[in-house]
Amino acid sequence: MRTALIVWFIFINAVAYLVMSEDKRRARLGRDRISERTLFLLAAVGGALGAWIAMYRKRHKTRHLSFKLGIPLLLFLNAVLYGYFWS
Repeated sequence: MRTALIVWFIFINAVAYLVMSEDKRRARLGRDRISERTLFLLAAVGGALGAWIAMYRKRHKTRHLSFKLGIPLLLFLNAVLYGYFWS
């Protein structure tokens, strides 16, 4: 179970980081964007750390209050759930 949890943690956070980065790239190019719902969904299912890192490394969505508050809240909830399933 722990191995699966580690694999999931790495996978979903990498996906969240890459999707957030891709949305930033699309924003710069003026292309169709990835919905905020999708970004929050990835964070909610365990990828909040990846989304949070991408927010500040790529300077993306950092002016949106919903992201400034929502992603750290989801990060906290992710940490609680990961801790629960780890033990």
